[in-house]
Amino acid sequence: MLVLTRKGKQSIMIGDDIEISVLDIFGEKVRLGIKAPRSVPVFRKEIWLDIQKDREGEAAEVREALDRLKSPE
Repeated sequence: MLVLTRKGKQSIMIGDDIEISVLDIFGEKVRLGIKAPRSVPVFRKEIWLDIQKDREGEAAEVREALDRLKSPE
């Protein structure tokens, strides 16, 4: 993991298209701004984990359905 130190109103760049800016710092809370192309999904990690969990569940359902089709009872 790369660890960077930034102060308020400073930014980092990810590639040529993504800019992460420190907008405000309130005690232990940091407010970030993210400029990225619309084609790049940006989520809070807990939301991303929920999406991955849902995708895994959907994939399991598809695998089960395919297995039922392959071996008729």
